[in-house]
Amino acid sequence: CGLAFKVSAAPFHMWTPDVYEGAPTPVVGFFAGAPKLAAMLLFARILTEGFAGAVDQWRQVLVIVALLSIAVGAFAGLAQKNLKRLWAYSSIANVGYAVLGLASGNAEGVQAMLVFMVLYMVDVTGFFACLSALSRDGKAMETIDDMAGLFKERPGIALAMTAFSLSALGLPPFSGFWAKFYVFKAAINTPDVAIQGAAIAGLVGSVVAAFYYLRLIKVMWFDNAVGRTDAPPMEAKTIAISAALFTFPVVLGALVFIDPLAKAAAAAFGLA
Repeated sequence: CGLAFKVSAAPFHMWTPDVYEGAPTPVVGFFAGAPKLAAMLLFARILTEGFAGAVDQWRQVLVIVALLSIAVGAFAGLAQKNLKRLWAYSSIANVGYAVLGLASGNAEGVQAMLVFMVLYMVDVTGFFACLSALSRDGKAMETIDDMAGLFKERPGIALAMTAFSLSALGLPPFSGFWAKFYVFKAAINTPDVAIQGAAIAGLVGSVVAAFYYLRLIKVMWFDNAVGRTDAPPMEAKTIAISAALFTFPVVLGALVFIDPLAKAAAAAFGLA
């Protein structure tokens, strides 16, 4: 329960949307990425080393947590207008995919979880860097309506946010596609019908969540602008563009290094 709370997995997710919305955007960008990667590592260490002989027992719990997280993140995100709350629910759903990989209970599952979390960390850091860079008349732009016509005003940031949204959606060939590919591959290769069924449910969850990512893209590219944005801080703009480049096509080359490192780390857990 404590670890699920730490990574914002359902049903211990209730704090996440309020904290994301209320905290300063740069702070959210930090704790939405790096601490969750560390917490998922702790999750894996405790389960695979402390409870290595009880895989069949904790696997059942993780499958339920993963399915709840994907469902809550996908469906609750549909009603959100504030982008920080929306990405809070997105993070809940994405943690569900990471937990699904861990539920495989083998080295391939841990490897998939590690690859997924590293690539997700890039997406979420870049997206919140974009939000940090955007303001209008000194007021932060944090709602979907605020993003109307952004491509006409700030095409670079709009392109970066589009890349992060499509990556979080899992559209190929963006990094999010490869992240989910590893997770679903590990789940399907596990000789457990429950995990294989959960992988199929996860695919359905991705389709549902696609609506709010595509809605944001539609507003940025096709709606009329509601005003003039302020000049973005160079630091936030640089981080946003750099992270967007990593989603595609740089990640295809980066996976050559990330995948073997994740495999070596997973092997160190002593799993078959």
